[in-house]
Amino acid sequence: MFQDSKIPEGPLAEKWEKHKFNVKLVNPANKRKYDIIVVGTGLAGGAAAASLAELGYNVKAFTYHDSPRRAHSIAAQGGINAAKNYQNDGDSVFRLFYDTVKGGDYRAREANVYRLAQVSVNIIDQCVAQGVPFAREYGGLLANRSFGGAQVSRTFYARGQTGQQLLLGAYSALSRQIAYGKVKMYTRSEMLDLVVVDGQARGIITRNLITGEIEQHAAHAVVLATGGYGNVFYLSTNAKYCNATAAWRAHKKGAYFANPCFTQIHPTCIPVSGDYQSKLTLMSESLRNDGRVWVPKTVEIAERLRKGEITVNDITEEDRDYFLERKYPAFGNLVPRDVASRNAKQMCDEGRGVGSSGLAVYLDFADIIKRTGANSVSQKYGNLFAMYEKITGEDPYKQPMRIYPAVHYTMGGLWVDYNLQTTVPGLYATGECNFSDHGANRLGASALMQGLADGYFVIPYTIGDQLAQTPPTPVTTQHPAFAEAEAQVRARVNKLMSINGTRSPGEFHKALGHIMWEYCGMARSAEGLQHAKQEIQKLRREFWSDLKLAGTDQELNQMLESAGRVADFLELGELMVDDALHRNESCGGHFREEYQTPEGEALRDDENFAYVAAWQYTGDNQPEILNKEELTFENVKLTQRSYK
Repeated sequence: MFQDSKIPEGPLAEKWEKHKFNVKLVNPANKRKYDIIVVGTGLAGGAAAASLAELGYNVKAFTYHDSPRRAHSIAAQGGINAAKNYQNDGDSVFRLFYDTVKGGDYRAREANVYRLAQVSVNIIDQCVAQGVPFAREYGGLLANRSFGGAQVSRTFYARGQTGQQLLLGAYSALSRQIAYGKVKMYTRSEMLDLVVVDGQARGIITRNLITGEIEQHAAHAVVLATGGYGNVFYLSTNAKYCNATAAWRAHKKGAYFANPCFTQIHPTCIPVSGDYQSKLTLMSESLRNDGRVWVPKTVEIAERLRKGEITVNDITEEDRDYFLERKYPAFGNLVPRDVASRNAKQMCDEGRGVGSSGLAVYLDFADIIKRTGANSVSQKYGNLFAMYEKITGEDPYKQPMRIYPAVHYTMGGLWVDYNLQTTVPGLYATGECNFSDHGANRLGASALMQGLADGYFVIPYTIGDQLAQTPPTPVTTQHPAFAEAEAQVRARVNKLMSINGTRSPGEFHKALGHIMWEYCGMARSAEGLQHAKQEIQKLRREFWSDLKLAGTDQELNQMLESAGRVADFLELGELMVDDALHRNESCGGHFREEYQTPEGEALRDDENFAYVAAWQYTGDNQPEILNKEELTFENVKLTQRSYK
């Protein structure tokens, strides 16, 4: 029987308010008796740690960085959604809810998405109060711009560095609590296992990345805010340190993993330029507000362009195919990411791609520069244009950007109920490391929204429901479960160090990434997925017999760190393939070639697959058990997505 999702009864718009009243509370005097561990200090983790400490709980916060300010949340560029309707253009909480459910191809819970839309309006007020320098209109009101999947302007932004500015706001709140002594900050510490005592999450095992020391930490509850698993593909827009280890080790201790095949390909990334690359660079989706996406109309023109016989400025307007505007006139260049990505791939597959590799399309700003001037464009996108020129050596003010889809975000993650609690009581997952809000495709500017919603406005309420049922007696590391978990961690580290093969962790990671991108990337097929499963199993056997690590485990050893993360990616990658193989439909970022409309759009099967696939770990090298949480839609009508 599947775990209760704890979705409240009653009308959609009243569920969250009623739930906040019905959850059990911990009185202020007792809050001081509870310890909470927060793993990860990005937007979700930093906001959660600060908010929980502000309420009076004792918080231990962990990051593998030297400072919370280095969390990958800083990489978000374009903005954060909120249903403020400052533009008076028809936005509302319900419209944000509807756009998000539709954008996720109807594979998310209505209740969770509506709550996200509700609290979005509070996030902006909170961040303005913290001093986040959002862009403003001439009269001083906060400015908005549009993002994909919406026909209104609801995205608040701070130039092209919104994530960094929001993280500084959360970091300032966190620093305040560190100074008060309510948050104890552990930097350069990586979580390597979850400790479960009598069925309850009661702590974690960490490794000090500087000294190699294995440490035990106990608490009454554990909150994971460790981001997504996009780096399973090796090349992605994620920082190289981003990994799935904390979530995966929690999965192996009983937390279900939901919808792992739902990964997002972002359409506006700088194309791959060579085998030497270890990551890709994102160009913000906000650029699609003013940039026009196009390719040459014919293969012949594209070939001449790739050979250098002509330049992009030689191609006349009549010979350009603005394919998103042509195919989706209602949304144009602002279609959702999965739609834009698949269409860019289709153009390149037809032979009309640009750049030396032919794996790119143009994002052109000539029209907006001609209409408003380069200075006006610089005020909105200047840092993004500068970053592009620094990386490519090309001036986007004078010629179009070249972009191509790349792995960016993961909608799948640990299964959580309405309280954000996993299937392990006392273990919570917030932000990108849970599955709850985006379905099969995340709309742009919603990642920052979910991270801050979970951290500032959801987990501070819902965690009390569990703690109120937990005796406020101190939790220590004396229970045998801590020693057992530490022994397992040490054994794993020793095994990695003792293989003494010939290949580095990076070689295995790159090989895995190639398999995942080719067979479980923008397009999947049953044949390709079955082949990928065999290849991953073979690669994992090679990893555990031919891995080569230098140094020791009693020092700073980044090869050892990488090896542990790659080992987890090898297991997670196989589960992603299994999930994609079982889901015989196309939806959002999961595009099965066998299931598409005559126009090449995703073809859902609501009768058989309108559910959350929650996978249960059963042991090493054993098939996982599929649990299904049926999705019910009472407030939106299940229809074929159309952005035309």
